[in-house]
Amino acid sequence: MSTNILDLKGRVGLVTGAGQGVGRAVALRFAEHNAGGVVVNDFRLERAEAVAAEVEKLGCKAMAAQCDVTDYASVSAMFEKARAKFGAIDLLVNNAGNAGADPTAVSRKPFWEQEPKDWQPFLGTNLFGVLYCTRAAVPPMIQRNYGKIVTVISDAGRVGEPHLEIYSGAKAGAAGFMRAIAKDLGRQSITANCVALGATMTPAIAARMGDAELRKRTLKVYQVKRLGEPEDAANMILFLSSDASSWITGQTVPVNGGYSFAM
Repeated sequence: MSTNILDLKGRVGLVTGAGQGVGRAVALRFAEHNAGGVVVNDFRLERAEAVAAEVEKLGCKAMAAQCDVTDYASVSAMFEKARAKFGAIDLLVNNAGNAGADPTAVSRKPFWEQEPKDWQPFLGTNLFGVLYCTRAAVPPMIQRNYGKIVTVISDAGRVGEPHLEIYSGAKAGAAGFMRAIAKDLGRQSITANCVALGATMTPAIAARMGDAELRKRTLKVYQVKRLGEPEDAANMILFLSSDASSWITGQTVPVNGGYSFAM
């Protein structure tokens, strides 16, 4: 019998946006901690397949699932296929996100000069994607009286960021939804939490941080003088997906190097 308190005990996880960055790190952490299977979702099938192959090399079953989380029909079909393969989805990680092509830029068009059509990519992925995936995941969790839902947000959703109003609002909306759903689902032994990230070395951020001056300016606002790594986020997500966190729900946990503090 394992003494690892983070042992996932053969449970099956579905991780959105898992073809790279934080999602990939989560999929691998699940495989390393005795998951019974990992559904690797990504908008690009080739990325999902590559990470699924990595998961299988760790001795864990995997399924690559191409899906646009902003399309509820596509989300529903993904969950149906996943259940056909694994029987149940115990753990959902809403990781897919959209901060725009340049998530570190602060010179974007001001909100009052934007058109509503400009908002849709941010609202679609960061808010409606969370709603759609959670809607597809929850009914069988209720039937089994067990489930773990973790949604990845940004510190922009906790403190707000200039020139990122819609992104900040969408992430804050996802956090509010998680708090509300936690109250609905606690009696069914289903927990729902968020992990709020600071600047983390995903491919988009890493590409920008080749600029030494920008990196220096960025690090000034962090108490721990380095940028986050995908594994930093994955470690917290693993904890919140394990039974070690069974009495934690409705919370937003910052993993941010001290960029902002939580009470």
